[in-house]
Amino acid sequence: MSEKETIIEPKKTFSLDDFREIWEYRELLYFFTWRDLKVRYKQTYIGIAWAFFQPFFAMVVFSIFFGKLAKMPSDDIPYPIFVFVGLLLWQFFAGSLTAVSNCLVGNKQIITKVYFPRLILPISAVITKFVDFLIASLILVGLMFYYGYLPHLSGFLILPLLLLITFMAALGLGLFLASLNVKYRDVGYVLPYFIQMMMFLTPVVYPASLTGIYSWFLAMNPMTGVIKAARAALLGNFPINWPLLGISSLACLFLMIFGFYYFKKTEKYFADIV
Repeated sequence: MSEKETIIEPKKTFSLDDFREIWEYRELLYFFTWRDLKVRYKQTYIGIAWAFFQPFFAMVVFSIFFGKLAKMPSDDIPYPIFVFVGLLLWQFFAGSLTAVSNCLVGNKQIITKVYFPRLILPISAVITKFVDFLIASLILVGLMFYYGYLPHLSGFLILPLLLLITFMAALGLGLFLASLNVKYRDVGYVLPYFIQMMMFLTPVVYPASLTGIYSWFLAMNPMTGVIKAARAALLGNFPINWPLLGISSLACLFLMIFGFYYFKKTEKYFADIV
């Protein structure tokens, strides 16, 4: 009597079954997230405190060179607070995008040997960066306390929405780049330069009002609306630009749908060519 052979293949399109499958493998999602956190800070002297010091030193450098020397305007807000709100969200986006883009190549030994929902890897990469975001947020609390700056309560209400938009942008674009990175390793070389250039095309170290007639160009960047809304909500220096935030939301939603579609379309080749 011959034995039956079972072939497991990924579905070509994204469906609700993918969510159910991710839920069934939720313990594996937790394992990958915890593993990434431990591996990143293993054999370091201060461990996870690097998630605190890295954005802090970036804020200090930007405050000295852009705030003190270049006299960059900050909409009547202490420049360290102004720049750190932008840095906090930008580093969450940039870190998540980098981690998601490299998650398949970095886990090729597992992908080629064991079946599990491949979407778990990029999702766990974003969750890991969210932990860093929470730790770095303590710096913003300290800065506001130091400068005697009272945040607006509306900022805490809109913050989950802004994090969701950032999550969609990083995951969607990251899924597309991760799929490309499996076949074309050029992505790993180009991505750092792309992120570096995009930072200066995003109002992180300068106010969006400084761009004048070129503000429409910045509006094409989804993170522009997110960072502007975060500053408006938390710092209360100007009203939230809801149309711009709406455009950013739609752009990030499109990125996520496109990224999921391309990821599922190419998923069946990952184990063969990674």
